[in-house]
Amino acid sequence: QVQLVESGGGLVQVGGSLRLSCAASSSISSLNSMGWYRQAPEKARELVAIITSGGTTNYAGSVKGRFTISRDNAKNTVYLQMNSLKPEDTAVYYCNAVRRATVSQNLYNYWGQGTQVTVSS
Repeated sequence: QVQLVESGGGLVQVGGSLRLSCAASSSISSLNSMGWYRQAPEKARELVAIITSGGTTNYAGSVKGRFTISRDNAKNTVYLQMNSLKPEDTAVYYCNAVRRATVSQNLYNYWGQGTQVTVSS
């Protein structure tokens, strides 16, 4: 089991910045990947950014160049630096971790409780 706790959400004006943090209850260096997803009202949850155990990153087109995902293995924490925020970035942001079981190789998904980000114009 991996427990994830997000923090850092809040209210920010257009063009502002926020940094989200996701603290894991166990070592993240052994996880297959970690990522951030978001869900706006009446919309499906969507991938924002992901970082693999090898450090490879991938971003949604809508945030590329504005958001940066990073990880600190020593602190078991993943970050999402969000710059040049837009009203359409308003959503609940969820941290995700994927763990591959050693024997079965099955993938298991874990989710945080979410943190609200609101960008006001």
